[in-house]
Amino acid sequence: MSLTMTGHCGKSGENEEQGKEEVEAAAGSLTEVLEAQDGSNTDSDSDLETEGIHGLGELVTDTLYLRSCQAYSAVPVSCFLRQGRAPELNLRYRGLGPQGARALASALTSNPYVKRLDLRDNGLCAAGAVALARALRKSSSIRDVDLSENQLGAVGAQVVCAALMANPAIRNVQLAGNSLEEQAAQYLAELLLAHTGLNSLDLSYNQLNDQAGEMLGPALAENTGLTELNVSWNHLRGPGAVSFARGLGANIFLRVLDISYNGFGDPGASAVGEALRTNNVLEELNMSNNHISVVGALSLGLGLRVNQTLRILVVSRNPMRSEGCLGVLKSVQANPVSPLELLDFSDVQVNREFDDLASSVKVMLPGLCIKTDAGRVEYRKEFGSLQTSVCP
Repeated sequence: MSLTMTGHCGKSGENEEQGKEEVEAAAGSLTEVLEAQDGSNTDSDSDLETEGIHGLGELVTDTLYLRSCQAYSAVPVSCFLRQGRAPELNLRYRGLGPQGARALASALTSNPYVKRLDLRDNGLCAAGAVALARALRKSSSIRDVDLSENQLGAVGAQVVCAALMANPAIRNVQLAGNSLEEQAAQYLAELLLAHTGLNSLDLSYNQLNDQAGEMLGPALAENTGLTELNVSWNHLRGPGAVSFARGLGANIFLRVLDISYNGFGDPGASAVGEALRTNNVLEELNMSNNHISVVGALSLGLGLRVNQTLRILVVSRNPMRSEGCLGVLKSVQANPVSPLELLDFSDVQVNREFDDLASSVKVMLPGLCIKTDAGRVEYRKEFGSLQTSVCP
């Protein structure tokens, strides 16, 4: 496996050389990765962790961290020293880099208080991910992890997924903006299959393509536990989008799905419509900006005719024109038990015929808010429920 790092991940020759053995070890199987992480750390790591585990409270943890920083030539982060017993450790935008990640990992292993770890945008790269993966695997307290925007790449994804699979206590994971491509998808698929305790996963702003969709779809079908998934701003299209949608049809746990800003197109929209015919758990679906035309909108509507769980559907910024919007709305009208609370058609021009039908549908479903350019509605774009409803 070859990995092309971007940004400063590819510019620091010293860090790259120091993490070479760890990154090469990460190219093996997931089981081998876990074993390599145990064997590739220095003796000083083991001594520091032992001291931390058997030490006395936060003072020893701070001492461990400072010694780790000295050992790895990393600048200590003051807010970690002020952490105490606080459940959230927010170190985003601190420029830790691989060496800072190594120092932090040694201290985290002996910290029983941190429940949420936020390391967004720290230039961790694959080498930093290898170091942190060991801490994540051993932690008994961490539940939420944000490793977004860290240029992890395929190798970083591999070691992080391996660590998560070994620690069922971790519930929520964010890996947005990490240059994850087709190579990373196989590890993400294994994670979906193996980690039954994972509740939410954010894979937005990556480069997951149609081949990735073909791997993630079957895994999504078999996943048991995930309730929120964000794969917006990727490159899911063609057969990959169809495969992904078919996985949605078989899934029985997912409640919130964001697939906006991909390329599902009409085939993908048709597959999603078919999935909505059988899926009886999904509540929120964002399909905005997916190149869905009138044909795709009509196919999507077929699922809305029978679906009894979807509350929020966002199909804004699609070239479905008024005819497509009208078809979706007619499908909703044909389903008297529809639980829909929000239909978002923003940035799609609609005509008078649509407005007349919308008025009729809202009489049948008084709790439904239909958003067009003529009115505004606010809803939580991140995973969650309708906040306010202001319709014309």
